[in-house]
Amino acid sequence: MSDPTDRAVTIPHLLKKKARGEKIVALTAYDYPTALILDEAGVDIVLVGDSLGMVVLGYKNTIPVTMDEMIHHTKAVTRAVRRALVIGDMPYFSFHQTEELTIANASRFLKEAGAKGIKIEGASKKRLRLIEAMVEAEIPVMGHVGLTPQSIHHLGQFKVRGKETGEARTICADAQNLERAGVFAVILECIPQELAARVTAKLKIPTIGIGAGPHCDGQVLVFHDLVGYSTGYNPKFVKRYADLQTVIGQAVRTYAEEVRTGVFPDETHSYHRKRRAER
Repeated sequence: MSDPTDRAVTIPHLLKKKARGEKIVALTAYDYPTALILDEAGVDIVLVGDSLGMVVLGYKNTIPVTMDEMIHHTKAVTRAVRRALVIGDMPYFSFHQTEELTIANASRFLKEAGAKGIKIEGASKKRLRLIEAMVEAEIPVMGHVGLTPQSIHHLGQFKVRGKETGEARTICADAQNLERAGVFAVILECIPQELAARVTAKLKIPTIGIGAGPHCDGQVLVFHDLVGYSTGYNPKFVKRYADLQTVIGQAVRTYAEEVRTGVFPDETHSYHRKRRAER
């Protein structure tokens, strides 16, 4: 009998996991080698997040990220992944104009990049109509409520959402509306764990938490935060499982010293001409 962990993750697979009470594991990836590691480690969902703007492209926030940049990085990820469900993140202003353009942009993730679905932030009435249209066009959609990073200019700063009763009710209603619109899962970002537990209990679809406590159906983190390979601010919800920043920095410093002192390259790391056979 084949190992179930070798089977490709599908949306019905995720729904069954929620029904069975099994946790869903998600991480971000933006390149081939990282995606290969995550897939071989058994991660269920690989999200090519627009967080790549800050993590690997050096932008101050996610706003400047383009569709072409997202497609470029998603292609690299899907070349590596054999099992996990790859989801592409709709960048800012890729879904703010017309329904036709939104569907065209979303379809690029599937047709050009090989992703299995897309993620979109927000749950306004217009956003819900767009989600319904994408689902009707057979594009699987993941929702996202709570803190929505693409709204940074409106929000003013990244902070926990849903602490006040009114905002908590809105977030809960937004998640339910997203489910009715046809999303297959919802990311809950930076909300109180009590609110996340309430939303998770109300939905038949999985909730994926990031800074939303332990009661969600799954968890997602930015890969670079997880392995300590980020130079920016780490929020409270990030747990570092490694310190690659230090390891890589030390490796580079050792390499530089060996080059300057002539230690590297040595005979072991050099090629030689073939010797002529003696007569």
